[in-house]
Amino acid sequence: MTNTPPGGIQARKLRHIEACLRPESQYADVTTGLERLSWPYRALPEINLEDVELNTPFLGRRLRAPLLIGAMTGGAERGAGINRNLATAAQRLGLGMMLGSQRVMLERPEVAASFQVRDVAPGILLVGNLGAAQFTLGYGVAEAQRAVSLVGADALAIHVNPLQEALQAGGDTRWSGVVARLAEVVPALPFPVLLKEVGHGLDVTTIRAVAEVGFAAFDVAGAGGTSWARVEQLVRYGAVLTPDLCEVGIPTARALADARRAVPGVPLIASGGIRTGLDAARALALGAQVVAVARPLLAPALESAEAVEAWLTRFLDELRVALFVGGFARVEAVRGQLAETA
Repeated sequence: MTNTPPGGIQARKLRHIEACLRPESQYADVTTGLERLSWPYRALPEINLEDVELNTPFLGRRLRAPLLIGAMTGGAERGAGINRNLATAAQRLGLGMMLGSQRVMLERPEVAASFQVRDVAPGILLVGNLGAAQFTLGYGVAEAQRAVSLVGADALAIHVNPLQEALQAGGDTRWSGVVARLAEVVPALPFPVLLKEVGHGLDVTTIRAVAEVGFAAFDVAGAGGTSWARVEQLVRYGAVLTPDLCEVGIPTARALADARRAVPGVPLIASGGIRTGLDAARALALGAQVVAVARPLLAPALESAEAVEAWLTRFLDELRVALFVGGFARVEAVRGQLAETA
């Protein structure tokens, strides 16, 4: 199923954490495109700030705000602390959380504890995570069900990341037949399944290719935030050797707008460079159901659950203010308002 050497995945997970904290891990020239969208302003909004409602339905659950903590890590002791701090904050704020790739816990059961968060977050929407490439290398329904059941998740994200894999030492570069394999596996699973990129953007051709597979949502994970191509080169060489190649990707705003037109009835997650509450408001106005944030939470998660909660609270306060001054009393009122401008 894999030729990864013992301990190889765990060691790489630790190096990923270190690389993601470096400024060189971020896109240098490409931006999300969200900053170019003008936000509406009403001098007389005719609503009260405290009455702005952020509650949002997603995957059959109701979140207290349209926000997921994005996939980050797992598989090492340091990752366990990060995940538990993230999950604790999510529980306190009523948010959702996506785990990092669980391949390591399926292949090295001794590290499974680093993904266990249900004891500190029994009520959150929890999303498991596996790589799409693994489903052409032996994974199937059984592995997907194990990934979800072992952590008590409510759903599973399947991530696609060909550029990251191509630049990773020993990465999975055989992607022929992935769509057909997903069409076999996804309908057989008894829980919602999401398709997500990792930060280089879901393109419209891919979305159309899997539109009938049965995915419950798409996470566009656009370019403009963390470049996992850059991360892999930092891990592999200690420097970014091919900066132009590492800038390849679809900016988040464009990926989101294209996906909304391609699959108008499917919920979308906006991630990739979401850094502020105003970014989130603009993404919702482009048609996202929820947004996901990862890298800005990494440093707080290394500190404490309280630091994560403080960062998220500021983010949500800014989102609420953005909706308030735009004259939107609830998330449903803003969704899709900028769809024609992207």
